Amino acid sequence: QGQLKIAQAAMAARCRLAARFHHIHGTNIRLDASHTQATRVESFANGLCFSQEPLAPGQIFLVEIEEKELGWCGHLRVGLTAHDPQSLEVVPEYSLPDLVNMGDTWVFAITRSHNRTMAEGEEVQARGRPWEPFLLIARVRIPRDTLVGRSRPGRYSHILDDLYKMNVLPATARRSRIGVLYAPQPDGTADMHIVINGEDMGPSARGLPTTRPLYAVIDVFASTKSVRVIPVDYGFPSLQTLCRLVIQKHIVHRLAIDGLDLPPLLKSFCQHE
Repeated sequence: QGQLKIAQAAMAARCRLAARFHHIHGTNIRLDASHTQATRVESFANGLCFSQEPLAPGQIFLVEIEEKELGWCGHLRVGLTAHDPQSLEVVPEYSLPDLVNMGDTWVFAITRSHNRTMAEGEEVQARGRPWEPFLLIARVRIPRDTLVGRSRPGRYSHILDDLYKMNVLPATARRSRIGVLYAPQPDGTADMHIVINGEDMGPSARGLPTTRPLYAVIDVFASTKSVRVIPVDYGFPSLQTLCRLVIQKHIVHRLAIDGLDLPPLLKSFCQHE
């Protein structure tokens, strides 16, 4: 138990330090002063970004979609690369296919649904309930609450997101949260996992090398215009978060929270913070 707490504290500290974009990026990207927000300022391409540091095993690099741009087809692209951004002579225009064609890169376009790669003889694993406090991937345990994006509730929220049974957004919506990590396997390789609003999509790629540093790849492509890195705390959920999870489990729709006899600040937290 003590070793687990030490490991969680070390991972939390590492995640806070690494929750930034690399200063090497596509020509159409502008970073804010903190290097946590990446915005594509023109066109629809040249929006490649990388994590500031290579990821540790089980460390998720999580971003939230902050701004969309109408008129383009396609959405955010996410993955991992073994190429050090500092070593790139020119940042490729596209992650797909340009960066992938350089080898040792695994990138997928985010859509409203996502395919997982099944190993021979593997059965589909039941996914955890959305109100469970932790997301489990191999031996990695991540507090789920931070991973979930939430829209602002309103008159048309039933059209915008799936709030009848759980408090989550479509993958490509504004405020949706998307992360990538790799989980080491017994054979010495790793599986890449993409997490969308607290749901593990399963292994998107297998056989990744664990002997080379792996950087997160975020391609701010087409209809996705701006994203922000979200720090992930690997500690235990707060009492406030646990209360929200219990409330979400028992309500039909998030707007029903308005009718509950709860303090206003807790209602706001449960609805959209």
